[in-house]
Amino acid sequence: MKKIITIAGSNSKTSINKSLLLYTSGLLEDVEVISIDLNDYELPIYGVDLEAENGIPKAAKKLNDLLDLADGFILSLAEHNGTYTAVFKNTLDWLSRANMNVWRDKPVFLMATSPGGRGGATVLQAAVNYFPFLGAKEITDFSLPSFFDNFSDGSVSNTELNKDLTQKVQLFKRHLNIQ
Repeated sequence: MKKIITIAGSNSKTSINKSLLLYTSGLLEDVEVISIDLNDYELPIYGVDLEAENGIPKAAKKLNDLLDLADGFILSLAEHNGTYTAVFKNTLDWLSRANMNVWRDKPVFLMATSPGGRGGATVLQAAVNYFPFLGAKEITDFSLPSFFDNFSDGSVSNTELNKDLTQKVQLFKRHLNIQ
């Protein structure tokens, strides 16, 4: 059975990206979903001096080891001021120090949502452009705009957006060689 690791790029307990991620991962069948909560991997702010003095933190090593289990990844990225959240960027910085091939040459499904009409499009585009340098292969992406208008009762309520998401999930499954 394929293992899919999911990560919401937020440390908010009420993250709308976590909600989108939960719904999307539920659309996959016959896979084992391993959900990572960034709150479970407390890391100091990355710095070269800190790394030189103390090495890579145990939490980063533990998370890095967990990523080795994945056949693919689904990430839903929160956007703060047009870029990654501080917690996600810091985690990514530490992971890249443990293994520059963060995404292990595996398929990656990148998503973003926000309350606004662009749906995290800026952070999503940044990730689409940058993640191949970190080993992301066969990237699929999806943006859900106006979260509170298009998501309710645990699912995407806008018919057209839900159809688009479902098609993207099918594409991601093909990248994973899942029928």
